[in-house]
Amino acid sequence: MDLYLFDLDKTLYAYDFRYRLPELARLSGGSQYALAKTWWAAGYEARAEAGEWPTADEYLLEFSRVTQTRRLSLEEWASARKLAMTPIPESIAALRHASELGTVSLLSNNPAATATALPLLAPDVVEILGENRLFSYQLQSRKPGAEIYRRALDHYGAVAENTFFTDDSAENIAGARAVGITAHQLTSRDGIYDTDALLTAIEEFAGRRA
Repeated sequence: MDLYLFDLDKTLYAYDFRYRLPELARLSGGSQYALAKTWWAAGYEARAEAGEWPTADEYLLEFSRVTQTRRLSLEEWASARKLAMTPIPESIAALRHASELGTVSLLSNNPAATATALPLLAPDVVEILGENRLFSYQLQSRKPGAEIYRRALDHYGAVAENTFFTDDSAENIAGARAVGITAHQLTSRDGIYDTDALLTAIEEFAGRRA
């Protein structure tokens, strides 16, 4: 059976960090500048995405320690992230359609906190995916590196030629293609995502067996 892998941010949900950071600062008691500098710019988020803090509790504790701010609950942290996320209904419809054609799964660069909070952040996506949610922290590798795609394939017992992947990042698309996966870049212009092209790509991939 074919495997369909979908990115999360800017693929199934529009994502704008500018809406997240102010709320995160308000909840934690830090400044936006300090949070951005000490956590994101210093590379801690990328390290978390690669699996360095493999549980939500460890992630939140490390975030508090590094930024020297109040320890957030998962619900507080998720409420700030959710402000940055807007569903792309047509992309979610494409995910649902793909679920009728084969196995669907998330494949996202994100830390353990995002994975644990996903039912709060994207319940519509969770309803479609069930437990088929792969995050970089679980696979201990990040897109666009080839290893994350190989590990995703191994997880599902899939082969590259029977796998479809969509993502907004050209680099991530190139990484998937490098291991033989059929990949489609979801592009946008002025905040409008070209979901018609995504649906066409899914249909073409499914139709190759005809």
